[in-house]
Amino acid sequence: MPTSSIKTVRHDMSTLVRDAQALFREATSASGERADELRHKGLMLLDAAMEKAQDAQVIAVETSKEVAHQTDFFVRANPWRAVAISAGVGLLAGLLLSRK
Repeated sequence: MPTSSIKTVRHDMSTLVRDAQALFREATSASGERADELRHKGLMLLDAAMEKAQDAQVIAVETSKEVAHQTDFFVRANPWRAVAISAGVGLLAGLLLSRK
């Protein structure tokens, strides 16, 4: 999932949740038909937020599966290069973690 898509989904989710919270706050002070209408709108916004979250999850799973497949292909095609890259990354991580 590209970074811009993650930012867009995060922004959309926060906007939907804020709108739903505002509607529920307003619904607590309203009464009768207006309160029912506000609660219904709030529930619709929360449903939309859940749908967006599920869409983001599906995209993330598909992207991670594709990355895993490409990594597996690379490692099978270039085993020694993969070992060298892994050793280099491990060495750098060890040096960074051991610094004080």
